Amino acid sequence: MEANAVDHMSMWSLISNASFVVQLVMLLLVAASVTSWIMIFQRSSLLRAAKKGLDGFEERFWSGIDLSKLYRQAGSNPDPDSGVEQIFRAGFKEFSRLRQQPGVDPGAVMDGVNRAMRVAISREEEKLEQSLPFLATVGSTSPYVGLFGTVWGIMNSFRGLAQVQQATLATVAPGIAEALIATAIGLFAAIPAVIAYNRFSSRGEMLINRYYTFADEFQAILHRKVHTSDE
Repeated sequence: MEANAVDHMSMWSLISNASFVVQLVMLLLVAASVTSWIMIFQRSSLLRAAKKGLDGFEERFWSGIDLSKLYRQAGSNPDPDSGVEQIFRAGFKEFSRLRQQPGVDPGAVMDGVNRAMRVAISREEEKLEQSLPFLATVGSTSPYVGLFGTVWGIMNSFRGLAQVQQATLATVAPGIAEALIATAIGLFAAIPAVIAYNRFSSRGEMLINRYYTFADEFQAILHRKVHTSDE
């Protein structure tokens, strides 16, 4: 008798015996959780690669290498994970293109370089922010979706009690337990998503700030270069 009661209250038994709506809520939350974890691993890998690419390229950039040589190296062996390399290539390509045009004002050259690098930074920013809206949505809505499943399950439990002459704890417990599982799954989906969103947002913002800093420093170098050569 006790063994049957334990089996009846097991996790799998509670899930399989839940109502269709509660099972649908659980399935939706599990799918959201699995998708979130896939995105978390992907985002972690991308941010690590971006940070590694940024550190490596800045070390080469500040080593004293000729900018034209660095541009050729970056073009012959591009690193798609290095956002700062894309920014450098965009800026230096526009700088070289405008410098080759006769009679171009140095101010116009620097304006073109600034626009090219800002566009490149915007592209990298979009890349770093991918998946963040989904993680934010999962983190903010999953507890409420789980709560909806819980409320629905408890409603069904009380409706079943109305058809029973003598209500006992054993009669109510399975329905309430299966309903509470939905809330637990909702929290299980939401907590990692919220933590990942906050972590990825801060790391992405740090990278973007370093991209803007690099762009400003690179523009200062090109500004001196274009004015020195025109004197």
